[in-house]
Amino acid sequence: MASLTELLKSNPYPGRGIVVGNDVVYYFIMGRSENSRNRVFTVTEDGIRTEAHDPAKLTDPSLIIYHPVRKIDGALVVTNGDQTDTIANAGDFRAALATREYEPDEPNYTPRISAIMYDNGTFEMSILKHKSGRCLREFFAYEGASEGKGYFISTYQGDGNPLPTFAGEPIEIDLPTPEEVWNALNADNKVSLYANVHGDVTIFNKNLGD
Repeated sequence: MASLTELLKSNPYPGRGIVVGNDVVYYFIMGRSENSRNRVFTVTEDGIRTEAHDPAKLTDPSLIIYHPVRKIDGALVVTNGDQTDTIANAGDFRAALATREYEPDEPNYTPRISAIMYDNGTFEMSILKHKSGRCLREFFAYEGASEGKGYFISTYQGDGNPLPTFAGEPIEIDLPTPEEVWNALNADNKVSLYANVHGDVTIFNKNLGD
């Protein structure tokens, strides 16, 4: 089992990341460009959405403005893109993601990472990645997690050009506090963090001084 804070401290740019544990969900976004960094998380009726911190500086909303978290039929869905809405509309995690693929941002081909936590404590995670010109759809189903433990998946292995896609299974990690996760993220690249710990939601936004 790895230390999540050490993983994050040693990686200046994991991109976007999802952590799921025992009634715990974390989702963070990072950015290298001005457009990506110009964001905040705001609360919605059924979750959160990304918004431009300064609307005048927003240049292309297509891959950066979306609902990362939504509640559907007792389950909590968290993703790094508009596939959240695809899952919510379909009502079926795998069937919805079978209709989607990686992001069209050549040469990075940013993977779409997604998770769903059911009300019985089980959860699934997924990554849709570019491989040999096609979409590789990977799914991981868990019967739950022990207290204080969880699983972590991110879009990238680290910084680079092009950015190297996350590889392998979600990483089994310990579960630090929301504050520890936020402080472990690279100070230059971090943008926002959503933390849901036993139903208690905390949001961190660098652009708002957090």
